[in-house]
Amino acid sequence: MRAFLIALMALTLSACATVQKLDAAGDVHALLISIRDGDAATFETLVDRPALKREIQQRLVAEASRDGRVPMGLAAILAPGLAELAGEALVQPGVFRAVADYYGYRPDMKIPGPIGISTMLRELPDSRVCAVTKKDGPCLLIFAKAPDGRWKLSGFEGDLSMLRLKR
Repeated sequence: MRAFLIALMALTLSACATVQKLDAAGDVHALLISIRDGDAATFETLVDRPALKREIQQRLVAEASRDGRVPMGLAAILAPGLAELAGEALVQPGVFRAVADYYGYRPDMKIPGPIGISTMLRELPDSRVCAVTKKDGPCLLIFAKAPDGRWKLSGFEGDLSMLRLKR
């Protein structure tokens, strides 16, 4: 009986650490389904466009100045406009199709529910969560809790080449 109580207490304590992941899992699942199905309306409710645009701007400046072909100052001047264009052109369900495929959200695959997804979320020190495909795998999609209580896509740490416009 004592061993059972200790195990129950351990499970209770570990559950506290996963409440945030479980809370986020439903919205992460809904976003990945909207990407898979091309559901723009649902996708829009689960994306923080301003946060993604800021990230795209920072990455464009960093990547442009890294290769030395574009001076840092010029990259910083051009980045906001490029980020605005990229934010409108790239932040849509069809563009994130390769990312959904990477996570296994293909029409021919069985899709896990929110509880299964919660096991593939990693809590970040700043209260955000990221989606991974394996325990120590890289984060590609970053989610933050919005004031409306929903978890929204607020960052993309994958290779920008994964984001492609359909032709």
